[in-house]
Amino acid sequence: MATPHADAIKSPRELAPFLEHTLLAPGATSADLERLCREAWENRFCAVCVHRDKAAEARRLLRGSHVRVVAVVDFPKGAAAIGTRIIEALEAVRAGVDEIDIVAPLPALVAGRWEAVLDDLRAVVHSVPVPVKVILETALLDREQKAAAAAIARCAGAAWVKTSTGFGGCGATVDDVALLRKVVGDQIGVKASGGIRAAADALAMIRAGADRIGASASVAIVSGSF
Repeated sequence: MATPHADAIKSPRELAPFLEHTLLAPGATSADLERLCREAWENRFCAVCVHRDKAAEARRLLRGSHVRVVAVVDFPKGAAAIGTRIIEALEAVRAGVDEIDIVAPLPALVAGRWEAVLDDLRAVVHSVPVPVKVILETALLDREQKAAAAAIARCAGAAWVKTSTGFGGCGATVDDVALLRKVVGDQIGVKASGGIRAAADALAMIRAGADRIGASASVAIVSGSF
């Protein structure tokens, strides 16, 4: 589904094509997953974003719909060895996901070990046949680190950069989205995620350069007002 330009969005309902409806809280049940997928289908969200162990069931529940299935990898810490991260990514692919959101290797990223970050992300991206979004966990980084991380993700072949896990302190900010868009240009996508709960906030992220919004409050967003 084509997404409207930010300036053309006149109502919260028009935000639906930008929204990835997420279920990443610990302890989520099968009933929670069923509700997530039903809401995504009914509201015509672009995707659901779930843990890897729920991806196959989400794929089954959404069969016949336009809704994409996204699974997170090495979430939320981004601290596993490269081999483990690749295995997790391949397991997600076998479960039928359309895209993968992997946390950047945070220990190396925070330490400024840029070559290690590039090697890690490139290995993961090249191991799977689906688009990869790299979660930068921007709340843990200063401005220079955010810019470097986004540039490295682009060089590694990532299809998207993503602001946050939602579990690492402050989530997405308009300033961070604008910075990531400035760094990656129009070459790859930008996903804003973490703490976005209102239609006005989602629209502000899109106007700053986000192509996708990750939110557990997606229904409230499209049902709200600007």
